[in-house]
Amino acid sequence: MEGTRQDRTGQGRTRPGRSRPAGRRDQRRPGAVAAAAVARARRQRPHYWFADRLLAVLSGQRPVHWMLGHTIGEGYEQLIRLAPGAPLRPAERVTPVVRDCGEYHPGPGVIEAFARIGSGERVSAMAFRLERGADQRWRCSAVELGGEHAAAAPRL
Repeated sequence: MEGTRQDRTGQGRTRPGRSRPAGRRDQRRPGAVAAAAVARARRQRPHYWFADRLLAVLSGQRPVHWMLGHTIGEGYEQLIRLAPGAPLRPAERVTPVVRDCGEYHPGPGVIEAFARIGSGERVSAMAFRLERGADQRWRCSAVELGGEHAAAAPRL
């Protein structure tokens, strides 16, 4: 009988809320495997990687100098101006996360990206520019915040 399991006494007991197929012994659900694959693919894309790092700095979770080797030109100066106020600080003790991140390639070796940052019910916007150097490493050259943070942020 589906949904019934024999205990040590041989009595059947139901398992409400379980949807594991018969014969499946692991506890993972199929969706967890798909989510892990998405997370791996996301980490391999430079604009997602930078969005996560920029969020860590702008939410006060990491110091600005954590981005020293990953920024060039005005990008680092913009972070220095923005970070002290931690404009993406968690709202209501909910850690902010990158909900989505998009990209546009205006030319070779350049990515202009945007990210939606979620923290509880609050959603903020962040835009940044990545440039690929002669060493083939991506570096952030500009950062801009939208919404209530737009006045404090320099324009791209």
